[in-house]
Amino acid sequence: MRVTQPTAFFHRAYDETMSLLVEARNYVAYQEAADQRGLPPTVRLQVSYESMRVTSRLTQVMAWMLAQKAVHAGELTQQQAVGEDYALSGGAICADPSGPDNQKLPNALRSLLERSHSLYMRTTRLEEMVRRNVA
Repeated sequence: MRVTQPTAFFHRAYDETMSLLVEARNYVAYQEAADQRGLPPTVRLQVSYESMRVTSRLTQVMAWMLAQKAVHAGELTQQQAVGEDYALSGGAICADPSGPDNQKLPNALRSLLERSHSLYMRTTRLEEMVRRNVA
C-alpha cells in the first residue's frame, strides 16, 4: 500500500509534535533551572528525570513522524517505514503515565509530561494501525 498524500490528521499530529518539541526545548533551556532553585535534591533529580522522559517521548514521536513523512514523499515505502529502524522505541519509559500527578514537580513540566504522554500513546496507536494496514 502506497500513500501519496498525507492526511490532515497527519499534518496536525506532526505540527503538534513540533510545537511540543519547541516548548520542551524552551522549558529545558530557559525555565527548568529556575524551577529547580530551592527544591530539595530528590525533587531536582525528579525534575531532571521527567524532563528526559518528555524529551525521549517527543524525539521518538518526531522520528516516527519523519519516517511517515518520507513515505508520503515517496522516499520510503510503507514496508520500509514499519521496519524496526523506524519503529517507536522506549516503550517502558515513554508509555509510563506517571509524573503529571506529582504535585512536587513544576506545573509547566507536569503539563509537558501529560501532553507528551498523550501524543506518544496516540502515535503508538497510529503505528499499530499502519503496521496492520501493511501486513
